[in-house]
Amino acid sequence: MTIGAFSKACRLSPKALRLYDELELLRPARVDPETGYRYYAPEQLEQARLVVWLRRLGMPLAEIRKVTALEPAAAAREIRAFWSRIEAETATRRDLASFLVTHLTPQPTSKEPIMPTLLELRYAALSDTGRVRPANQDTAYAGTRVLAVADGFGAGGAPASGAAVEALKFLDTEPLTAGNVLNLLEDAVQGATEAVREVAGPTDPRTGTTLTAMVWTGSQLALVHIGDSRAYLLRDGELFRITHDHTVVQSLLDEGRLTPEEATAHPQRTLLAKALTGAASPRPDLRLHDARPGDRYLLCSDGLPTAVPEDTIKETLTTAPTPREAAHSLITTANTAGAPDNVSCVVADVVETA
Repeated sequence: MTIGAFSKACRLSPKALRLYDELELLRPARVDPETGYRYYAPEQLEQARLVVWLRRLGMPLAEIRKVTALEPAAAAREIRAFWSRIEAETATRRDLASFLVTHLTPQPTSKEPIMPTLLELRYAALSDTGRVRPANQDTAYAGTRVLAVADGFGAGGAPASGAAVEALKFLDTEPLTAGNVLNLLEDAVQGATEAVREVAGPTDPRTGTTLTAMVWTGSQLALVHIGDSRAYLLRDGELFRITHDHTVVQSLLDEGRLTPEEATAHPQRTLLAKALTGAASPRPDLRLHDARPGDRYLLCSDGLPTAVPEDTIKETLTTAPTPREAAHSLITTANTAGAPDNVSCVVADVVETA
């Protein structure tokens, strides 16, 4: 089949087919050596349709390449795992919509009051220089409502990370509801941006910090994220990464131009696409997460996943009885593995009050 006929049959544009050829996702059956024209076999239509369906799911090209190379049963497991991550990541919009509907709908008077489940956080924050760096430029903080990790870089990296976290601490005592917490958090990040700019200077992009923080409302956690520090959620025995790295390499992974193995060894794997700096800072990610009793959250600088595989992170979070023991164990494991960077961990458990 010509590329035009194949395009009509599978509903992928010729431009998309050429891109998927370059990415070795869907190679043509034959390429004319003189004209470079691509031809496809009819039996490739099923794979092309699978690519279309997976793209409609929003799956990145790198993951699609992995899925299409698997046997059907294994591919189904990967799709199920991908969709579980999507559900966890998009639950915030559903929860906020539910809150708004409830908030705006008149409630009938009940003769018997319903006692709500009262939740609280139990938390710990630890930071370590690691085995290679001469100084610690990370800042880790856990308070009554605010959890935060910032990873500074440049000549003023340590003051920058400290200033960013310090700018959020007032939220520990600020009256909060799910309806206004994202607005308050966005305003607080603007304050953090100004604080970093005072440290770095008004135009310096070489000094700055990442920032990953969560604010507790009593039933939900508001998340702000910029850079490559991370937030994870351990729920019902499964570990979900609920942040997306703002790095050049992650962008290449999303586009399918790098494999995970290639990304690990890429010379620019630490190059940030977003951060808080002295220059104009881009908008951070902001989301609201519904909390459940038994949830365990981890915020960490990139020094942890650089040294410790996610399977080990999951096992440690699952088995450590307290947040402090979990954080201490994760940092110890990173140091045992050589810890080429500073390592910071904030671990928080959502528990029912007695």
